[in-house]
Amino acid sequence: MADAFDGFRIGAGWASVEPDRHRPGSFTLVVDGTPQSHVDLEDPTHLAFEYIRRIGHAIDLLPEGPITALHLGAGALTLPRYVAVTRPGSRQQVVELERDLVEHVREVLPFPRGASIRVRYGDAREVLGKLPAGLRGTVDLAVVDVFGGSQIPAHVTSVEFYRSVAEFLSPTGIVAVNVADGAGLAFARGQASTLQAVLPSVAAVADTGMLKGRRFGNIVLLGSRTDLPVADMPRRYSSDPMPAKVVHGQELRAFTAGAPIVTDATAVASPEPNRSVFGG
Repeated sequence: MADAFDGFRIGAGWASVEPDRHRPGSFTLVVDGTPQSHVDLEDPTHLAFEYIRRIGHAIDLLPEGPITALHLGAGALTLPRYVAVTRPGSRQQVVELERDLVEHVREVLPFPRGASIRVRYGDAREVLGKLPAGLRGTVDLAVVDVFGGSQIPAHVTSVEFYRSVAEFLSPTGIVAVNVADGAGLAFARGQASTLQAVLPSVAAVADTGMLKGRRFGNIVLLGSRTDLPVADMPRRYSSDPMPAKVVHGQELRAFTAGAPIVTDATAVASPEPNRSVFGG
């Protein structure tokens, strides 16, 4: 255990779990120089990253009680920990490509006591097709947060992929997608347009500077077969330490105007951030 927090190899990359100097008991997972997850072992409800908090707010807006959750992309399992603590009794499935990553994270950052979190290993899209048939139509929360290093792989950005994810949603279930993009937001607009082609109710959540395409960052897309609770969202997101705007309806249609629906044939990976984004 003396070397538990040293760096370790995953696939062709390199990862490390680094103590947070500003918050005792907290740690950041860094993959190939990109901060990917933050975990507070003493308080799993503390969500440090802006985009993670925005997904957390969406989770809080789901009906009370335990939920069934499907997480594509594990990182340090920040959101599964959050769900386990805020909604005891929830059933959660996590899909992650890098077995070594999860095994190391579970060793140095143990799950909350009593958490029901099953981890399946493999490519997110391939594993979707192998999940138990009984899970289809039962998922209250599906989180898509799949990265290869600092980029979102092309094969998890298409309309075909989102249709596969939507098959698992319950009638009132929500999918939350973490989208990373930079100036101009061409990639994010395409993702919003693509999700709208699959689900009738879609919203985008980000700070206003990000929505104007002024910098590289994250936009969270939310989608559902039923109306999203957009009336309750503005107050919750505007009161966040890093306030965010909720874009939906006509405003979202204006945001995505002209953005083509992404297919398997046209899909590309998300833009790679400039090294200065993470202080490199």
